[in-house]
Amino acid sequence: MSFFEEHGADLKELFFESAQELLQTMNEEGMRLEQSPLDQETIRSLRRTVHTLKGDSAVCGYGEISELAHAMEDVLTPEMARSGNASMAELVLSAADVFGAMLAAYRNNTALPDANSLRLSIRKIASPGAPESGARDTSSHKKGESKEDRVARFSWTEYQQRVIDNAVSQGKKILLVTVAIDDLCPMRAAAMQLVRNVLEEAGTLLAIQPEDASAKNISIVQAAVATDADIDWLVRKCQIPAVVSDIAVRPYQAAGAGQSAERETASAAEDDEAPAVASSAAPIATASGRTGTGSAPGKLAAASSRQSAVQAAPAAPAAAAATADSILRVDVERIDTLMNLVGELIVSKSMLLQNMMEFDKHYRKDPLRTRFHDALTSQARILAELQKSVMKIRMIPVEQLFRRFPRLVRDVAKARAREVRLEISGEDTELDKSILDVIAEPLTHLLRNAVDHGIEPPAERIAHGKTEHGKLGLRAYHQGNQMVIEVSDDGRGIDRNKVVARAIESNSISRDQAAQLSEQEALDLIFHPGLRTAETITKISGRGVGMDVVETVLERLKGSVYIETRPGVGTTFYLKVPLTLAIIKALLFNAGQRLYALPLTSVIEIARVYERDFHRVDHREVLQLREHVITLLRLGKLDSKSALSSSPKKFVIVVGMNGSLFGLVVDKLVGEQELVIKGLDDHWVATDLVSGASILGDGTVVLVLNMAAVITKLGRDRGMELHSGRKGATA
Repeated sequence: MSFFEEHGADLKELFFESAQELLQTMNEEGMRLEQSPLDQETIRSLRRTVHTLKGDSAVCGYGEISELAHAMEDVLTPEMARSGNASMAELVLSAADVFGAMLAAYRNNTALPDANSLRLSIRKIASPGAPESGARDTSSHKKGESKEDRVARFSWTEYQQRVIDNAVSQGKKILLVTVAIDDLCPMRAAAMQLVRNVLEEAGTLLAIQPEDASAKNISIVQAAVATDADIDWLVRKCQIPAVVSDIAVRPYQAAGAGQSAERETASAAEDDEAPAVASSAAPIATASGRTGTGSAPGKLAAASSRQSAVQAAPAAPAAAAATADSILRVDVERIDTLMNLVGELIVSKSMLLQNMMEFDKHYRKDPLRTRFHDALTSQARILAELQKSVMKIRMIPVEQLFRRFPRLVRDVAKARAREVRLEISGEDTELDKSILDVIAEPLTHLLRNAVDHGIEPPAERIAHGKTEHGKLGLRAYHQGNQMVIEVSDDGRGIDRNKVVARAIESNSISRDQAAQLSEQEALDLIFHPGLRTAETITKISGRGVGMDVVETVLERLKGSVYIETRPGVGTTFYLKVPLTLAIIKALLFNAGQRLYALPLTSVIEIARVYERDFHRVDHREVLQLREHVITLLRLGKLDSKSALSSSPKKFVIVVGMNGSLFGLVVDKLVGEQELVIKGLDDHWVATDLVSGASILGDGTVVLVLNMAAVITKLGRDRGMELHSGRKGATA
């Protein structure tokens, strides 16, 4: 069984991951090319990207992608860019879309998409009028052009020559192989090893140059192999996509001038004009499988002459390979398992602390008490460091998400005839990968809506004294234990009265309810399912779906969304999500007869008040706390079986939600604690009021409240019917 047959599934999975990164790079470079059509460095970078995709797809057997990438590679030259002008950038972006569809088809084992339109676009740019220099060097393989313009000279050590001569005396068939490593191959040492493996599989490897397989600057490999295989078979065997660019194979000549030629020195090999004495009658097979009389491919000899120079100066690909070697790909499940084990350690730490408290009560003067405390303190410090380290593994820069949005904004703006400039900041801000994957969809909806509904057409912007280009901002930053993502635009803004009117028309709220709405509650109506404010329905939006996804996803993440808008000036959406969902700091408290937990990130302050300080306004219980009037919610009513406390003194936990303040009335505060959150299946807890549960050190189970759902339920019970159905819509 070959290596690929044994590890094919893993290699293909790795290919799909790396291919997505290559397509993202194509999108970014295509957009740069759109701004600077003649930027040669961008074109060269694009060609390297497509070349890598071609080679990787060929190794995995995805011929359609490899063939299309090869055709694409031929037109990615500065000369072609000058002839095709702006159409080159459009071609690159279209190719990225087609390659993406092909990857999805291969991955899901479905029918491949039609790529004829892309092939036609490539042919238009690679028209007969384009300079011939734009063609790829290796295209001569397919066209049958001769490459045998000079001989590859072999330089063996005395020991290697004796081994070869000994094999000749035994009557063995010896083939001389010259392999040129692809200029774009970043891992030369690995390429050398792959070539060695192929040659050893073909027969007995008698000699190979260079002898140091770990050398990082190899450009050409020469070998002598004792084998019964024919030349054409060996040529095909040595064709390693993205590793080998040229191959020449010929029989070994043992007598006379041929033998002396085999012993030529490296300096003679560097002389491009030296006569090809040894191979005057020796047939040579090239990478195309052709045989003929002459010399080895010119590229092979050129590579041989550059060998010493390349070894003297480390190449840029080698540096890139060194960087790549420092990155380790790990399955997410392994990291999740590690996080779960850290969570169990935290629970064990809580149990030890609980037992230590019991020990203190009974053995207050025991000398072991101090030693136990020191040991627990040391353990807590190490565990905290371990937790931070594991958490950091899960944290990745939001750049990995943000970098896909410039292409999205560009496409929507083009479809809607808008001029938009996207400004991104805070790309280095880190967030838990599990959360980053989930918020991609809501951010997509917000950006599409901002371009479609927020940014005005150029003529309208100029008429209102604005610049022709609309500005769209995407910003990320940390705020305490939360991540804040801002999506802003300098467009029309949201018309509060229009939103309320549409909500009344769609029977989402009544006129009486509309009259009692605060500014923020009115804006939050855009999240109501089915509500749409767009005048026309387009392919992009206007169907009353999309914004509901934003709030639904954020509620699931224990996050929130807040809106700021000024008609005629613009709108900003603030998305707040926790940095991680695995381990949180929480406030524990009793309400009725139950123990609950609330993420500390939701808590603004805690107040101790009397019942007489509570007032009722518009069927709502409120509390005047300094300059704020806070709506009160009694958590004891969540459990109908629990008796309400009759104590005149109450604790009020003030929390913020979508720009509004709410006060949770509880009976007793237990304290702060670090909790490991575990999800609950629906058959265990059939309510959305609880987002998870945790186990304390003494074995007590504590429920972690979903504040958005709690506020919705208790607010509805007090006449706030507005919130009962609010889940989201398109602005």
